[in-house]
Parts: sequence; C-alpha cells; structure tokens
Amino acid sequence: MSQQFDVVVIGGGAAGMMCAAQAGARGRSVLLVEHGKLLGEKIRISGGGRCNFTNVKAAPKYFLSENPHFCISALKQYSAADFISLVDAHDIAYHEKALGQLFCDGSATQIIELLKSEMKAGNVEIAVSSQVLEIERGANGFHLQLEGHRSGLVACASLVVATGGRSIPKMGATGFGYKVANQFGLEVIEPRPGLVPLVFDGSLQDRLKPLSGIGVESVVRFEKTSFREALLFTHRGLSGPAILQISSYWREGQPIKVNLLPDTDFPTWLHEERTKGGKRDVLTVLSTLLPKRVAQMVVEASGVTAKLAELSKDDVTQLSQALQNWSLLPMGNEGYRTAEVTLGGVDTNGLVSKTMMARDVPGLYFIGEVVDVTGWLGGYNFQWAWSSGWVAGQVV
Repeated sequence: MSQQFDVVVIGGGAAGMMCAAQAGARGRSVLLVEHGKLLGEKIRISGGGRCNFTNVKAAPKYFLSENPHFCISALKQYSAADFISLVDAHDIAYHEKALGQLFCDGSATQIIELLKSEMKAGNVEIAVSSQVLEIERGANGFHLQLEGHRSGLVACASLVVATGGRSIPKMGATGFGYKVANQFGLEVIEPRPGLVPLVFDGSLQDRLKPLSGIGVESVVRFEKTSFREALLFTHRGLSGPAILQISSYWREGQPIKVNLLPDTDFPTWLHEERTKGGKRDVLTVLSTLLPKRVAQMVVEASGVTAKLAELSKDDVTQLSQALQNWSLLPMGNEGYRTAEVTLGGVDTNGLVSKTMMARDVPGLYFIGEVVDVTGWLGGYNFQWAWSSGWVAGQVV
C-alpha cells in the first residue's frame, strides 16, 4: 500500500526546497525526496561558502535559453526583491558586491536553514538518502517506488522534478531529471557545461602554463557578447569571472578574443612612453601596465622585441593586436567537474511558463537547473531556482 501525498518534490536543492516550502504553506501534504545525505549541498559551497543568493539586477536579459522569453513570467512573479524580503524576515545579514551580487555576511548554511525553516512551517516531510527507482503515471497522479523511504511506495497528485543538471558530479549531480523528461515525452536540449574554465593545448598551453595564478582585468569576447571582469591564468588555460561568463556563449571550434588593456589607448600610450625615453625595450615599459610574466608572454607572442625608438608602425600594430585583440582557440572546457551550472535541459516548449507544468502531462512540473534556463555568474541561477520553485509551489 503506497503512502499518499498531494505533492512529491524530487531534489533537495534550492529550487526543490523553495517549491516544497511554498506548497506546504498552502496546506498541501508534501514529501521532499533527496538522494544525497544532506539538503542544499550546492548552496553550502556556493559563493566561497557565503552563498551569492541573488542579484539585485536579476532580469530576463541575464539568462540563456533556446526560448529567451520563457523565464520572464517566473522572474516577474517572484523577483530578487521578494527573496531579499524573505532573507530579511529571517534576520540574515548580507552585503552587496560588484555588479549587484548579494552574499551572506556569515555562512551559506544560513540560506539552507532558512529553507528548512520554511519547509518545517509547512509540515513538509523530508526523505534524504532516498533514491527514486521508478515513476509511473496513473489515473489520479503518479506512483513512485523509492529506496530509502519507510514506505517504499508513494503516490501523489503533483510531481515536481528539481534534480538540477550534471554540474559538479562530486556533489551528487546526475542526469536523472532528463530521463524523467524523456519518459513523459518532453524534449531535452543537449546539456553542456556552463560557467566553466576553458582549456588549451599545444604551444598555447605551454605559453599560458607559466602564468598560472596571475589575474588581470580584461574584456573577453565571443562574437557579439563580451564581459569585462577578472581573467585568471591556470595551469590548463584560463578561468576567472570573465572566462566563466563567456564560456556559456562559446562554441567549440571557435576562437575567443581577449583585451588585456581595456582602459588603454595603446598606440597613444606607447607614443608617450617613447618620448620619455626611446632606449627602453618594449618588455620594460609594458611591465608597468601588466604583470611582468604576462607582458613577457605578449612580447614573445608578438615577436616584437625592439627598443621603443626602433618600433615600426607594423610593430605597434602587432603589439596592439596581441594585447587588445588577442585571439585564442580553446581546446575545450574543464567539463562538469568544475562547471558551476549546466546549460540546456528540459525544453521550455514543453512547459507552461506561468506554472512550470508540462503542457501535455498535467501534474508534472520541472523547475530550477534541470530546465533550459541558465543565468549569468553572480547570483542569477539562484534567483531562477527561487522564482521557478516559487511559481510551481503556488499551483501544485
């Protein structure tokens, strides 16, 4: 005999806990199923342990999807301001960093405790270390076979899939949600790592490797999209916020462009330096703008090693290109192991944007990262979790 619930939520991350809490607050009987031992593990490690829980600028233009309009409804129904109000209600101190990012003053576990408190207020039953073995759809809803839950079999009128994507598998990430989508006839946009470091091979990797650990302010561009933030050299390639951001847009086999001196009119600056003393070499003067090892890499790559007074017009052009229009062809990225999010996911054409319900499967919902909606770096993905979880929680 199965245990009956109004709602079963699969996935104990940000979106799943938000949805469960909201459904519980409406008086629905809710079971939250999490295959890991703990709830909210990705919340715990986020933001360097302080959780970048939203962004005050959160708006549809900061999200990627095959249907860029899909996220509008959820973000409008439950905004960053709404989640900030919830944080305030729980007396969690926070601060704003660059570009509208909000972080806890204390530990990220405060956000987990907030969600647990909200679920407790709604009498949500929680089953951790519980695997969903099988899902069947019946005349009155869904039947789930569980491993690790006391009854083994549960039934529900509404089933919410909040299992996330494939990013950070060491935290328990799997592709389970995509299997559920396929089982019920929903399409899945090919998942791929997002917000992930880029890697290089061959001579380019050899040039970058000695710079590992050095960071510089830069503008990184792919086609018409660009980001101005820090770039970090690694032993395998490039990372840092600017690279993580552009990685979500980059496509394999295509180059990215890097401007290492975004605030400098380089030809004019070089001319001024030449008037101060033409006997100095390029590396010496360039090291006043960039870390010396980076300057040395640029000089070697450009092949321009002359004294300032000896520089030709072509030499200046070559240096300018190497510094401000540096073209690099990544071999790939570091994969799901270090990716902060998963791009792609459940095709939004099969979902109702106002509720997150599957169009052709009444009672089945998909929320959070499992859906083909991915935010920029900086708290946007958490806001999508809160927004999509909240709207589903109002109707399940």
